[in-house]
Amino acid sequence: MATRVPRFGHGSRVPGWDRAVDLEKDPSVVPDPATTPVPDDLRAKIEAYMAKYPDRRSAALPALSAAQQLHGWCSPEAIDQVACIMRLTPGYLVSVATFYDMLDTEPVGAHRVYVCTNISCSLNGADRLYERFEEEVAPDDPDINLRHFECLGACDMAPMAAIDGVYVGPIEVDEVPELLRQVRAGEPPLPEKQLRRRMSTDPRANSREFPRPEPEPARPAPGAGHPGEPTQYGPPVHEGLGGEPPAPIEQPDEGQSPSYE
Repeated sequence: MATRVPRFGHGSRVPGWDRAVDLEKDPSVVPDPATTPVPDDLRAKIEAYMAKYPDRRSAALPALSAAQQLHGWCSPEAIDQVACIMRLTPGYLVSVATFYDMLDTEPVGAHRVYVCTNISCSLNGADRLYERFEEEVAPDDPDINLRHFECLGACDMAPMAAIDGVYVGPIEVDEVPELLRQVRAGEPPLPEKQLRRRMSTDPRANSREFPRPEPEPARPAPGAGHPGEPTQYGPPVHEGLGGEPPAPIEQPDEGQSPSYE
């Protein structure tokens, strides 16, 4: 029997997920560098990302993230600039940006407030915490981009939220107005509750110095004994491991048999 889950009743978090595809649009083309101005710093970042991958398309996510940091969202202008540098079509990059919901394809608030509502935070009152945020933040708030998040990986400080990437928690419901005031004013949000300010459970952790261990002597490789004389690491080289020969590292061409010579 189908059961509606209220938390996901709105559908995808990505805007436009339920809009029909416009089949009348012309195919997108790679933007012309002569007519597509790109800021120098953004160009340098994207080219550096592309240099890390054998296929330049693998740099699409960090390149779009860099453009979003510059423009505030993946605007058509931002998409065109990334496409121009990467020599890809804007349509390709839009398909990537609309798949990953941390890339915004519509204008959002200047500050990202992600409230974790997964199991640990939920058990510690995250649902009520998120409702309190909703009471304080309008859907079209120009300063705050509020959304719930399935897991931020900080179960030890539940319930918590990420404020522009800064982890804060545990957050009390009555602390929400002050937290939002700080965010709007450009102040650190609840500085005493930030992850970076949390002490280790053992204040002496990583404070002791230990002598560097002496390097171990080199050991022979497995099966490296004299012919016919097994070593403690394996059988003699000429005997192998027995059984069927190992699978080849690469698959043979179709119609050919693998060779183990």
